[in-house]
Amino acid sequence: MSLVTRGRAFIAVAALVALATFTMGSTAEAQAPATGRVRVMHASPDAPAVDIFVDGAKAVTALAFPKNTGNVSLPAGPHNVKVFASPSDGSGKAVLEADLSVGAGKDYTVLAIGQLGNSTLALLPLEDNNASPAEGKAHIRLIHASPDAPAVNVAVAGTKTNVFTNVGFKGVGAYTPVAAGSYDLDVNVASSGQTVKTVNGLTLENKGVYTAVAVGLAGNGTLQVVPLVDVQPQAPAAPRTGSGVSSSSDSVSPLFLAASLCLLLAGGMGLTYAVRRSR
Repeated sequence: MSLVTRGRAFIAVAALVALATFTMGSTAEAQAPATGRVRVMHASPDAPAVDIFVDGAKAVTALAFPKNTGNVSLPAGPHNVKVFASPSDGSGKAVLEADLSVGAGKDYTVLAIGQLGNSTLALLPLEDNNASPAEGKAHIRLIHASPDAPAVNVAVAGTKTNVFTNVGFKGVGAYTPVAAGSYDLDVNVASSGQTVKTVNGLTLENKGVYTAVAVGLAGNGTLQVVPLVDVQPQAPAAPRTGSGVSSSSDSVSPLFLAASLCLLLAGGMGLTYAVRRSR
């Protein structure tokens, strides 16, 4: 067999190995189950602790006001959610029930809102936007879940700078980018400007994503703002040092490395054969 023929054979084998590696990686990705994440918050001020069932199976036990479950992964697709007063085995009529469609790679917050006493309990499902903030920034949104509080503005304390404007019950203020730092915020009645709640020392860290939920009742003085962490904050990016060459974990895929190794191996074998032929 000629040197050229052997070289072509080695390159063909390398290409097949690289293709097989790529195919196996793609198959593994295709077989990985698609999931989304759901967080449930008990935001009804007069409802007892609840048990939550998803597709007939108990998922949460004794969730009390104003706690939340944190993000829980669920397979993408439709799911039935039922809420019962705790303790419960899931039989009988649910206090609340809703069908939720979970998208792959998406995050959701579901709030139990309203009041048991006046039969206004409901589930409020929201899709979250957990896109990463710019360096030095944080994102925050407001959910108004206080059933007797009027529409509110949220302003930096002592100023007229509103972060959110005229958000009513069941309303959601869009994710808003702000400089990372610590804030004192005033919750003001939108129509009169009266301050009904001041939130002191709310820390919004670099690249963190947050949700502030107004819960409780304004009428009896239990109105409060509960901050939730949607995305854990990150430390500021450190300046790059060294030669300036990116590491493999930064910019070179394992598949590319595998293919390159195969081609180098093929080239080396061809070179060895050529050296032997020249002797």
